[in-house]
Amino acid sequence: MTVTVNDMALVIGGEAGQGVESSGEGLALALARGGLRVFVLFDYHSRIRGGHNFAQVRISERALGSHSEPAQLVLALTAEAVHRHLDQLVPGGGVLYDDRLPVDAGVLTAREIDAFPLPLLQIAREVGGDEVMANTAALGAFAGVVELDLAPLLSVIEDNFRSKGPAVVEGNRKVLQAAHALARERYGSGFPWKLQVRPAGERLVLNGNQAFGLGALLGGCRFVAGYPMTPASPVLEWMAAHGARYGVVTKHAEDEIAAACMIIGAGQAGVRALAPTSGGGFSLMVEALGLAGMNEVPIVIYEGQRPGPSTGQATRTEQGDLQFLLHASQGEFPRIVLAPGTIEESFTAGWRAFNLAERYQCPVLVLSDHYLASSLRDVDAEALDFGAVRIDRGELLTEAELDALQGEYKRFALTESGISPRALPGHPKAVAAPSSDEHDEYGRILEDADNRRRMMDKRMRKLQAALGEMEGPIRYGPEQAELTFIGWGSTYGPLCEAVDRLNAGGERANMLHIHDVWPFPAAALEDALAGARTTIAVESNYSGQMADLIRTATGHHVARRILKYDGRPLSPEYILAHVEGMHHG
Repeated sequence: MTVTVNDMALVIGGEAGQGVESSGEGLALALARGGLRVFVLFDYHSRIRGGHNFAQVRISERALGSHSEPAQLVLALTAEAVHRHLDQLVPGGGVLYDDRLPVDAGVLTAREIDAFPLPLLQIAREVGGDEVMANTAALGAFAGVVELDLAPLLSVIEDNFRSKGPAVVEGNRKVLQAAHALARERYGSGFPWKLQVRPAGERLVLNGNQAFGLGALLGGCRFVAGYPMTPASPVLEWMAAHGARYGVVTKHAEDEIAAACMIIGAGQAGVRALAPTSGGGFSLMVEALGLAGMNEVPIVIYEGQRPGPSTGQATRTEQGDLQFLLHASQGEFPRIVLAPGTIEESFTAGWRAFNLAERYQCPVLVLSDHYLASSLRDVDAEALDFGAVRIDRGELLTEAELDALQGEYKRFALTESGISPRALPGHPKAVAAPSSDEHDEYGRILEDADNRRRMMDKRMRKLQAALGEMEGPIRYGPEQAELTFIGWGSTYGPLCEAVDRLNAGGERANMLHIHDVWPFPAAALEDALAGARTTIAVESNYSGQMADLIRTATGHHVARRILKYDGRPLSPEYILAHVEGMHHG
């Protein structure tokens, strides 16, 4: 008897090098084309081959913002994958695997789990002519077990293998169909979870890195420099892949210090410039960050967090760099920090960061994390609002204004707003030679005490204006609630689902999501917290860094905290279990 339709999770597990990631990506795209909603969590080791990797593909009729911990089916490419994910499987679930793998079906039966062995490698070799097509056979078998129509998967195969020639496309098509037919015949009727193709609107399947890169491209970014470092490397790769078509120069720098200096040079020349990195790379960029602050150069740094310190866990997730980004570099200077929490917010941050950088002539730091950066989700095409994209270059002097300029150009002119009219290099009346030292309005080194005070005041005044552009927290759930969760960044999706489940169960819960971090929108948060009864901070770090920032900025002490710092992302189930523990504490 079918117990649920179009609501399940599949885990694809195997070793690095077995195509776990590509299989998860291809399946997600096919499911989205079939009108289903998907969220894909990737978990992998920091090695090229070996080590257990998996992709968890969550599938539903409704839009998804998070993975979940239970799974209904495991597609095991190794025997280890069976044992790794056995505890995730719900009663009545199944394990699909090649019949050559040494899997003890009795162990599965004892756990009320069905075994679905199939000759996947044999099908690939005999039907397709190449064992490399075994993953195609595995996906076909999955579709057979859940009785999913093959049309969406066939379309993805056509797209993915077209460049390799019609023989490869045809071989994969036959393998997919053969495995589908055999799996459906043997196991389809006994597996209760089914997937049904439905009409699909126009959708995109992408992760946070891709969404940010797309937003940055539309926002006028034309120079990207970086040294590859997980999880931000794909931003550099994405820009390199699209650079020739859209006029973007990408530079694989020799190290992160060089990358930061390169974008400062580009920003000084008037080019919108970006450096993607992670916490370790940002550590190396800090001295250059101070140079951008002193010279008031608009740059954007995208920092994808992973656990530290040092190399930490290179391919895992955490939110441990918040306080670091707020205070990085010696001395004080304006910076703006954004922390998108969704695909849509990542896209908006991509173009908005450049506007803020040029309006306030300061570094803008965009803080993501591995979970948001690498997890795939489908979004409706209109969810990424291309029409909202605006390019605002701020106080930029025109050629005519420079022609009419009387006297020497003051690059750092003292103004009420702290923002000095900026000229792009090349005009004879726009000559300035700023250095890393304190300087006067013209950029000349000056150690005078009064000048130091004036220039510090001038630079820091920009934060007051920038504060007016910082958006307050987003409330999700009812306005009045017994429990108010406070999250930032990628906690958004898991928290939304936890709030929904609590409300469905009779509790009154809501959530405040902070995505503009600095200058901190304290007044807006205080308004949002007015009347809140019990507040709970939810963060992927050890200390509750956002909760501490809230107390510093507003005096509100978020005493209850749900924290996770094992390198794995928060899930709705983890949050709910800890809320239950608080009730019983």
